[in-house]
Amino acid sequence: MAQPTNTFDTYDSIGEREDLSDVIYNIAPTDTPFLSSAAKTKATAVLHEWQTDTLTAASTSNAVIEGDEATLDAITATTRLSNSCQIMDKTIVITGTQEAVDKAGRASEIAYQVAKRAKELKRDLESMLTTNNAEVTGSATAAREMGSLRAWVATNDVMGTSGTSGSVGNTAATDGTQRAFTETLLKSVIKSVWSAGGNPTMIMVGPFNKQKLSGFTGNSTRFDAGADATLYTSVDVYASDFGQLQVVPNRFSRDRDAWVLDMDYWGVAFLRDFTMHELSKTGDSEKRQLLLEATLESRNEGASGCVADLTTS
Repeated sequence: MAQPTNTFDTYDSIGEREDLSDVIYNIAPTDTPFLSSAAKTKATAVLHEWQTDTLTAASTSNAVIEGDEATLDAITATTRLSNSCQIMDKTIVITGTQEAVDKAGRASEIAYQVAKRAKELKRDLESMLTTNNAEVTGSATAAREMGSLRAWVATNDVMGTSGTSGSVGNTAATDGTQRAFTETLLKSVIKSVWSAGGNPTMIMVGPFNKQKLSGFTGNSTRFDAGADATLYTSVDVYASDFGQLQVVPNRFSRDRDAWVLDMDYWGVAFLRDFTMHELSKTGDSEKRQLLLEATLESRNEGASGCVADLTTS
């Protein structure tokens, strides 16, 4: 087949309007399970402080003689803990012309970019909260940094060879030799957390070890539902000997760490909540800064645990 002679087609035409969709497609994830589950609290200074306490061990010898003089028990002081508030920001600069021209997919370039940067800032905070970072108190030439999750949990963590625990947020854990995630490791940490007094409700893992957990035979029976031809192969709730735990995958936490968390004992303290500021105008452009200042509040690290140094591929 061939076109008739002198046929005028779209390849010859000048002036056809472009076909550009008015929708901008973005699949970058914005779910932040740790940040969303932690309590939101208020900080009032760059060094945020709080106290923890505990009870004396239960005794099987608490018996006194009838009519005896009371023996005064020693009183133990509370433990005072702290973490530095970290400043995080995102900025944009848009020319006056770009804001004025007709655009596909958004009426205002400034509004579109501000919304995009706000999501990025939230992702950055989730990554920082769940990583292995030691607190940095900061100076006029060094930024303050919060002590993150792995730098706090020490009572109930199990590590690979040469791995060491973090300490009160100001000492990062030392990564050890990686090994496969097993149900035995998970059960040992859940037991340790419960014995320490925690009541964990969440298992937080990265994508690779979420799939490993779904393969655990103890609590991962595969159901072949003939009625709707659906094969269920994942674990969303893990039924342990000490209660049920929701299994939550996290795209932004370290995949080498599997967390057993009692979220009642974690908070995010904001000195300055998510805010947007207009920066000084120095020419034909508009500048914006999105900013937050916050830190991780470890209300009692013994209420959570970590299976550390897991393989990720």
